[in-house]
Amino acid sequence: MQGSKGKVLVVDDDRLVLATVTHGLSQAGFEVIDADNGDDAILLAREHRPDLALLDIRMEGKTGFDVADYLRESLGTPFMFLSAFADSATVQRVRELGAVAYLVKPLDVAQIVPTVEAAVSNVRKGTVPRPSLVTSPAAPVLAPAVPPAAPRELLSDPLPLAVGVLMHRYSITRHQALERLQRLADADGRPLAMHAAALVDAAELLARHAD
Repeated sequence: MQGSKGKVLVVDDDRLVLATVTHGLSQAGFEVIDADNGDDAILLAREHRPDLALLDIRMEGKTGFDVADYLRESLGTPFMFLSAFADSATVQRVRELGAVAYLVKPLDVAQIVPTVEAAVSNVRKGTVPRPSLVTSPAAPVLAPAVPPAAPRELLSDPLPLAVGVLMHRYSITRHQALERLQRLADADGRPLAMHAAALVDAAELLARHAD
């Protein structure tokens, strides 16, 4: 993509996270390829050869570690992890694989984008060695956990969250979710952003009652 800051593969089996991160990176000027499982991630990486991969760790089937191992050994693609887990075994495995960064959830897109920008910029400048060439990986960047209330800032743009909610609820694509959301907004006679915010508020209310 002409004028793109770089090509990033985002992999997460949580459709809400996937939709939010993908939207945020796209808005920041990246060309984004997304996958919700490890097998698709490997196929897409082989086809598109991204500058960087952003990987969830714990997924059904192939894990983020499996994908990272393939990227390192077969494609030489740099990768970072975005995970809710920061136990010593996980951190040790991240070090062994040679990730360029390790971000600990929960995080909002405003915190993820600068780390991705720095990593892609360094990769393009050649200042970050490809993982296959790393013999003694540097310690990963451990981003501090953010209080659960922090992602509320994302509601300044509720659309990606609302799309993610619909994708997760109905197992549909991002494009189908956006069309569905537009139809619902039109039926209610409300602006799309207003309907998206209402849907996110309703989803949060349901989640609180479920706890």
